Amino acid sequence: MVWRECLTCCSNNHFGLCFSIFLFAGIVLATVCWFLTNSYLREEPNSHVVEQRVEWLYAFDVHCNSFFPAFVILYVLQYFLSPLLVAHGFFPALLSNLLFMLAISYYHYLNFLGYDVLPFLDRTTFFLYPIGLVIILSPLMILIGFNPTRYFLSLYFG
Repeated sequence: MVWRECLTCCSNNHFGLCFSIFLFAGIVLATVCWFLTNSYLREEPNSHVVEQRVEWLYAFDVHCNSFFPAFVILYVLQYFLSPLLVAHGFFPALLSNLLFMLAISYYHYLNFLGYDVLPFLDRTTFFLYPIGLVIILSPLMILIGFNPTRYFLSLYFG
């Protein structure tokens, strides 16, 4: 009886946390991308074409499509690898940082692909710039021994 209540409470808490992160991050990131695309990345309209803009729901849809693979990497794959990732040492920190680097980079790459298909947007490679920042920061995080899996698990369940 106690195990069932504990499991139910923990799964409901984790589901609510995942959903709120998805929703909050989606609203913030979709709004930022929507604003950037409409303000700075649109081509100058020609006098013979209708002015086109990115809708906010399209920006949110791009976020949803980009978030799902990152969710699978950071929640599902990390769950199965967590006994290895939470250990102390260099190898768990390296593997954890590589997992986060892969998920964040893949999110931004899919975000780029979502906006690159729109013919009225110019300079969409702007959405690839965070990948460079991730590539620069990941070795630094590995060298200082930061383990993002341990950090986020202690944040969620600690």
